This record gives sequence, C-alpha cells and structure tokens, in this order.
Amino acid sequence: MRGEKEKSSRWERCILLADMNSFFASVHQALDPRLRGKPVVVAGDPAKRHGIVLAASYEAKKYGIKTGMVLGEARRLLPDAVYLPPSYDLYVDFSLRILKIMKDFTPLVEPFSIDEAFLDVTGCEHLWGDGVTIARRLKERIREEVGVLCSVGVAPNKLLAKMAAELEKPDGLTVLTREDVPLRLWPLPVRELFGVGPRIEAKLLAMNIRTIGDLARCPVKLLEKKFGVVGRVLYLSAHGIDPSPVDPSSLEEMKSVGNRITLPQDYHTLEEMKGVLLLLAEEVARRARRKGYGGRTVTLTLRSPDFVTHSWSHTLPHLTDLAEDIYAAAVAIFQDHWPSWRGVRMVGITLGNLQPLTCWQRELWSNRERLRQLARTCDRLREKYGPAAVRRARVMSEGGILSDE
Repeated sequence: MRGEKEKSSRWERCILLADMNSFFASVHQALDPRLRGKPVVVAGDPAKRHGIVLAASYEAKKYGIKTGMVLGEARRLLPDAVYLPPSYDLYVDFSLRILKIMKDFTPLVEPFSIDEAFLDVTGCEHLWGDGVTIARRLKERIREEVGVLCSVGVAPNKLLAKMAAELEKPDGLTVLTREDVPLRLWPLPVRELFGVGPRIEAKLLAMNIRTIGDLARCPVKLLEKKFGVVGRVLYLSAHGIDPSPVDPSSLEEMKSVGNRITLPQDYHTLEEMKGVLLLLAEEVARRARRKGYGGRTVTLTLRSPDFVTHSWSHTLPHLTDLAEDIYAAAVAIFQDHWPSWRGVRMVGITLGNLQPLTCWQRELWSNRERLRQLARTCDRLREKYGPAAVRRARVMSEGGILSDE
C-alpha cells in the first residue's frame, strides 16, 4: 500500500503558474531606477487626462488605484503619482524574455496572457529540484535578468496553480494541493474560482451559491441542469480537479473567425449592403472577443445569383477586435471590387491573421478603449439576454441565416 502511494505521488503532475506583478508598471520601473519605490500608473493618455488605468504599481495600489479606473479618478486619489503612457512594444519584449527563461526549465510552457504562463515541470526534479525549488529559481532569474517580480503558484494542475498564484502578491510563492482545497479555497467567494465570470457568478448567486464551498457541495446534477456541460466543469473546479494539459501550441490553434449570411433577396448597391456588412462585422468582432483574439486581415466573400463565389482580402495596419474596423474594411472592399449591376445572394466576412489579444494589446488608446469597453458591455448583455438584446439601429431590419465558419 505504501509503495502504491509513493508511486502515485511520484507520477502526479507538477504545474507552475508564474504571474508578473503589476507588469506594465514594473517594466517601466525596471528600465528607470528612479521610478523604483514610487507610485507608477500606466494609463491611456496622461497628457490629455482621459482614458483608463491599464496598470498600477503596488506603491500606487496602496492608495486605491485599480486597473480599469478612470484616469481622472486616479489623479484625484493620487495626484503625485508618476503617470506614463503605455509602451506595448516594451511589454511584449519583456514578455518574450520571460518566456525564454521559462523554457530553460521545461519545453512545456503555455502563455496564458502577456504577463502569465503555465509551466509543466513534471519529471524535471532530477535537473532542477522539486516544484518549489524550480519556482524559487524561476523567480530569482526573472528578478535578476528582467528586473520584475512575479508570484508563482505550485500545484498538481493548472486550475490550482492559477488559484495559488493569486493567494499571495506581490512576490509570492504558494503551494496548493488537492488536500488544501476545503480549507483554503472553499471559504472564498465563488467569483474567485478560476473560470467564474460575472455572468456565471450572477446565476450562482441566484441559486444561493456564494462561496466556492457552496459550489462544491451543490449536487452536480443540479449544476448540469442549470449550466449544461459547464456545470460539471464548475463542480470539478470547486473540488480542485482539472485534467487539462499545459499546451505550448494552444495560442496557435485559432487562425480565423467568420460569419456569413444568405440574403432574403438579391442586393445590389452599397446602401443596401451596409446594414448587412455591419451586422456581420458585429458578429465576427464578438466571436473574436469571446475567444480573446484580434486580427489584421478582413476577407469579404460575395456570391452572385448564379452561385459564383468571389473573395477579396484587406490587411489592416493594426490588430483589431472592433466591428468598426472590420466594417470599414468590408465596405472598402465592396466599393473596390463589386459592380452595382451585379446582385449579391450571399455575403460573408472573415477576420484572419489572428493573435491572442493578451499577447499584444497594442492600441489601448483612450477612444479605442472606450469602443472596446462599450463592445464588451454589449457582449455581456447579449450573453445574458440573448443576441437580439442589443442591436445597432442600421441592422435592426436585416434578416438572414447566420452560421459559423
């Protein structure tokens, strides 16, 4: 019996989640020693005093500065902080340097965002020591070679590693086992369970499920009835169970997202087409945001009444997940390539050359971020109340059949 237990322990996975602390602000502090120890706020447009807070150093967080806060409010709370515009090229460069360090310990590195990544170090004990030792070495190398601090969670799966990293910040190192779940996780609000967003939280609260422990004690059949297959995932997560692997290629899987519509009658002019193109652009952008991606290449596909299909593409100068950008590109393609005398029976829009938003986030300038915030709010409303809950006036009268591509 003792041998079986040792064998099971020996083959249990060892997963790390490394989360850079106040990453954007820390990058600026690493590059400029004069900023170290000072409250630093990275925000949309400090010169114009509008936009939102993208990151705050821990020195600034002590005064109540939070990510997503309106810049004017942050200035009222802490007028003497150092306010800096974002520099995304720097953040990506630092992120790539950190990933390179991680890959020195294991090839199984899965970026989760620009400042987080999972590492599967199972079987690396003979090279680097146990999980805690590897975590310490990783933190030390990132601090010395890159100049930023990170919190690391060590656990037998990705879920618990992520939860562990959140428990101690900044500069934390936390070990979380399945046996720790009832004592350390069950008392926490259910919103803090990895994978529970505002929409799911609202439904759980309506079921009087307020803590992770409440969720763990809820009958799985009831959760499945309420949430479908997601209900079982919630139940397993509340018990600290997560079989998902660390997948280094996970960010490379999605290449494009598209939508098409069959028109109720043949359309000819751009004015007839504008509402349809906007409807499609909205849906494509929503799907990209739902997956966490932005794209650069917009492809417009048109099928004439004689069932001949044509496609053209336009590459944008920047990544986007906004319907406005996709719509403008589609309109330009239509104007350039489709004669008004030729009817349109089917139209489709695809957004390609996708990259995870969390790995670039290039254009959080104030006006674009306001558009994103508005789009995400509309996304949440549609998820809660249905796809027709929020529609642009131009597309209210458009019909058709939508399908994923």
